[in-house]
Amino acid sequence: MYSFTPRGVCSQQINFSINDGIVKDVVFYGGCPGNLKGISQLIQGMQVEEAISKLRGITCGGKPTSCPDQLAMALEAGMKKEAV
Repeated sequence: MYSFTPRGVCSQQINFSINDGIVKDVVFYGGCPGNLKGISQLIQGMQVEEAISKLRGITCGGKPTSCPDQLAMALEAGMKKEAV
């Protein structure tokens, strides 16, 4: 299980697992609950690389990032730890 502290968004923490390159058990703390639960369900079981490519670069309002973009960063960090 990985824990990531997002920056520049409403959510305060993202927890997730990566099993054999597959995204599992994504949970956001804080933020917009319905939207974030939806995102979590949509990427459940997805290849990490595919999830990153779909989420990376999404912005929120005038912010340069978003909760999905922060999740992409979290997944990238998790993949780096998996490779060690």
